[in-house]
Amino acid sequence: MSVSISIKQARNLALNGQGFDFDPRRPVTKRRILKAVRTTNMLQIDSVNVLTRAHYMPIFSRLGMYDPAMLDAVVWGKDRQRALFEYWGHEASMIPVEDYPFYRWRMEDARNGKGMWGRIARIQREKPDLIDQILNRIADDGAVAASDLDEKRSNRSAWWGWSDTKTVMEYLFWSGQVMARHRRNSFERVYDLPERIIGDAANHPPMDRYDAQSELICKGIAAMGVATEADLRKYFRIPTEDAKICLARLVEEGRILRADVQGWKQAGYLCPQVNPRARSKPTCLMVPFDPVMWERDRVERIFGFNYRIEIYVPAEKRQYGYYVLPFMLNGAFVARVDLKADRQEGVLRVQSAHLEEGCLAGDVAGPLKENLERLAAFLGLSGVVVMPANDFSRYLAGVSVF
Repeated sequence: MSVSISIKQARNLALNGQGFDFDPRRPVTKRRILKAVRTTNMLQIDSVNVLTRAHYMPIFSRLGMYDPAMLDAVVWGKDRQRALFEYWGHEASMIPVEDYPFYRWRMEDARNGKGMWGRIARIQREKPDLIDQILNRIADDGAVAASDLDEKRSNRSAWWGWSDTKTVMEYLFWSGQVMARHRRNSFERVYDLPERIIGDAANHPPMDRYDAQSELICKGIAAMGVATEADLRKYFRIPTEDAKICLARLVEEGRILRADVQGWKQAGYLCPQVNPRARSKPTCLMVPFDPVMWERDRVERIFGFNYRIEIYVPAEKRQYGYYVLPFMLNGAFVARVDLKADRQEGVLRVQSAHLEEGCLAGDVAGPLKENLERLAAFLGLSGVVVMPANDFSRYLAGVSVF
């Protein structure tokens, strides 16, 4: 049995499952932050810092102004009390501790040499003695970073100098034998044993592989509202054949329903309890690493919004800019802005602003400027400076927000 879903309902479902709950009258507490993270299942970590570290932004997009130190506390707080841990979710991600058992299959795969790439796969095969030595060192002496152990480091940076020691650390992290206690300068991981960081949660007996993956798929359905098999598989990086097996079982058990979504070539899936008439019409800026933006083909399929990140595109070939944030107004993508936190000048610099086709500058510019001013305040900057890159940028620059 399947249900029919219009594209408008698919948009509503996709946003309703993402925890947008902006209310300037309500303070943003740790409880609300954790609820937002649990709703999306994780926060993706990324090293680009032209604006701010990516994991801070989805909370801002959903809840508005908050103190980033509160998020730091639930990620890197006191051992056995922290609510999030770092591991490979969608990519490197901050994940609720209670979901730790659902990722043990990935850790076991790594221990068995599955799913790893390049140097990490080779180090696991070729240097088991070095792996044991480093793991024993951590067990005996406590938390350590790869750079603390590597006595033969080159002059290259800590990130790009992939020594054997760093590769072993990455393998131990991937296989769940160590965990990130914290990051130095928000970048280099310092590792320790999982049981020293999240306590008894680390000793949870491994779940059946398909049971764990099925739980992740159900969490993904709740977060995405309606999704294809590929959407669900990519959300948690579940192997294709595993996802097929789990989806077939979940449909047979009645835990999820098939859906025929208007305009979709692939079958959709949704929760039986979901309300297709639910409404969510957020207005916010989103970073490229927001869960809504993770899969570009899904964004285009649901919202009709074509977005590609251009960080790695040569400057002269970029269409919109280096670090471009989409702007959503009442649940629709209406503009995009290339942003930079110019900390030397103390301003949020809008390198360029682009209006989406069919949208009116007079409708979009005011709400966009208001959100840019709020973002500047969140980043501790004194205001917004819009560069005169094009007609819409000049129009935006002239808008006053009171």
